[in-house]
Amino acid sequence: MKKLVLLTLLGAFVMTTACDESAAKKVNSTNVQNTNNGAAQSTDAPVMTFDKVAHDFGTINEGDRVQTTFSFTNTGNSDLIIVDARGSCGCTVPNYPKNTPIPPGGTGEIVVSFDSSNKPNMQQKTVTLSANTQSGREMLRIKAMVTPDPVRQKQREDQARARQQSN
Repeated sequence: MKKLVLLTLLGAFVMTTACDESAAKKVNSTNVQNTNNGAAQSTDAPVMTFDKVAHDFGTINEGDRVQTTFSFTNTGNSDLIIVDARGSCGCTVPNYPKNTPIPPGGTGEIVVSFDSSNKPNMQQKTVTLSANTQSGREMLRIKAMVTPDPVRQKQREDQARARQQSN
């Protein structure tokens, strides 16, 4: 029994001293090399420069459909291609130049529509763009304070009361 405990302790000691942080040094030097390679490649990547990345619609009424336009310029050194744009929910719909090459210095627009039906109170939504930029993703944000429709609000409250009573 003593030999087993002694061997276990000896094994643990050897394992902790044998590493000598060389694995950590290898990982850190690899990360530095990857970062440098990425920097060299990123000089040719397109860059999306927006006039704004967030829009506040202010206070709107439930059921209103509003939209805003996000303008951008390709400030990079190669053609920009937006492959996809998705809203964080079905109420947020982006309209964008899909798979259309935008040359360096070229401009474009992304129109984002928001339908506030059944979305009372503060709403914050995002649009995620997938493009051939260095990061591969760009984010746009919208928000609005939606004033509840009195009739719909009463229906929601009645439904909530009915659920509470059934529990």
